[in-house]
Amino acid sequence: MEKFGMFPSGGKFETHLEKLDEPVRSVMLDLRKFAMSLGANVIEEVRPHRVVYAKTLTFRTFLDIEPVVDHLVIEIRSSRASPPTRAMVRTQQEAEGIKKTIAEAYEKIR
Repeated sequence: MEKFGMFPSGGKFETHLEKLDEPVRSVMLDLRKFAMSLGANVIEEVRPHRVVYAKTLTFRTFLDIEPVVDHLVIEIRSSRASPPTRAMVRTQQEAEGIKKTIAEAYEKIR
């Protein structure tokens, strides 16, 4: 099974990168690598306006990244019952600050 997805119009992850300025492009790549490293069951679904990361089978979403030219809008969900945590990320330092929350959401999501 391929771990990296495409959206119905045939676009790829790289399509989102093309819209981003540096350093946000590098941050997006780093967060992608980090999310995929959390476990062998992580899948990536590339959608027209965002990229979603989830655990397989029941598609339990724990991370949603919406790329905007100079920042990323991040939603982290640790359960279906609680509202997601939202953050705007512009720098690698800001991304490093939310990685722990992403990892905790991955562990908690059911």
